[in-house]
Amino acid sequence: MKKLLTPLFGFDPKQHNVRTEILAGVTTFLTMAYMLALVPNILGVTGMDKGALFTTVIVSSVFATMVMAFYAKLPFVLGPGIGLSSFFAYTVCITLGYTWQFALTAVFIEGLIFIILTISNLREKIVRAIPEVIQKAIGAGIGLFLAFLGLQNAGIVVNHESTLVTTGNITEGSALLGLIGIVITGVLLVWKIQGGFLIGIIVTTLIGIPLGVTQFDGIVDTPPSIEPIFMKFDFSQIFTKEMAVVVFTFLFIDMFDTIGTLVGVSRKAGLIKDGKMGKMKKAFMADALGTTAGAILGSCTITTFVESSSGVGVGGRTGLTAFTASICFLLSLFLAPFFLAVPGAATAPVLVLVGVMMLSAIKDINFDDYAEAIPAFICVLFMPATYSISEGIVLSVISYVLINLFCGKRKNVSLATILLAIVFMLKYIM
Repeated sequence: MKKLLTPLFGFDPKQHNVRTEILAGVTTFLTMAYMLALVPNILGVTGMDKGALFTTVIVSSVFATMVMAFYAKLPFVLGPGIGLSSFFAYTVCITLGYTWQFALTAVFIEGLIFIILTISNLREKIVRAIPEVIQKAIGAGIGLFLAFLGLQNAGIVVNHESTLVTTGNITEGSALLGLIGIVITGVLLVWKIQGGFLIGIIVTTLIGIPLGVTQFDGIVDTPPSIEPIFMKFDFSQIFTKEMAVVVFTFLFIDMFDTIGTLVGVSRKAGLIKDGKMGKMKKAFMADALGTTAGAILGSCTITTFVESSSGVGVGGRTGLTAFTASICFLLSLFLAPFFLAVPGAATAPVLVLVGVMMLSAIKDINFDDYAEAIPAFICVLFMPATYSISEGIVLSVISYVLINLFCGKRKNVSLATILLAIVFMLKYIM
């Protein structure tokens, strides 16, 4: 049996353990299962059918993760990105006023372009051009970004005209439930309870019933049809300036969101040596194929989830971990009513506590060397401050190049990094 696992998932009996890999896969699923409720809620504001979205989220996640398991043979799990879902819904559709069909078409085109960029090795070359200190900071920045997103989803942090953000009404409703959930899930995490994140979501959701936050319409049901959103493309504007702008924006954000997440989780897994990860190209291909297939199914951009770090923390190192998580996702197809009833306040604690896990990356940064500390800090700060992983990477790379060049540390900056910074600066100029 173990001999079969080697060609399928890159499993090495001398280094890996079947039980550990399976446990890691289940752990990753339990950690990121909240997105089955969160993503349909986000994309649903565009007018897309939430039931269909639930099924599509699962099917697209399974497809992309299976590619990661069998082709890249890595322990990472993929699904519709939360930040990218928010950009799809709130920026492209609500703010800019485009239809969700228009946005899906842009995602589909973006996926095709990503496949080409991956085959040409361009994405991998971009990763290698990002300074190592910034690669270390990316994970921490993503952690703060997720935590901030969680606090907003629960209403613990809300908009304010003068200060931009402030504390919400934490004595009742969603915000109170979110705080209760953070305490409950935090205790489970400290006690190292297996599946603590999902248990926390379930308990918090149940507590939300008497608080009037949770509304249940059942637990188990047959999977909703994806017909309302399947292949609903709008090619009538494919050659317009508007489509080009949206495709480029999706492309840019997704590229650096994916690079950031993949680098952050890979570093936590110990898969990056001397600044290189041997299977980076295959991992990118899983993302590219997943995004293309996801758009056909009616999903936004597919990306590697930072919650994969939870499975990596358990010991997952091969594609068997990703395969196990895929099977768990398939089983969850029949729990649509439950997941769609889970309020944002119940999933918020997971985002906050995953942020704690990701923040540990900053311990490897030398804060006594300001030429490295300042760009790293910019990366960590600007991801939540600008609500964008890609902006954090862009601004930190530019600052790294400028600070080191002006301080006479040219040897710290490669030509590839300088060229990358120039491209980033053109983004703001143009």
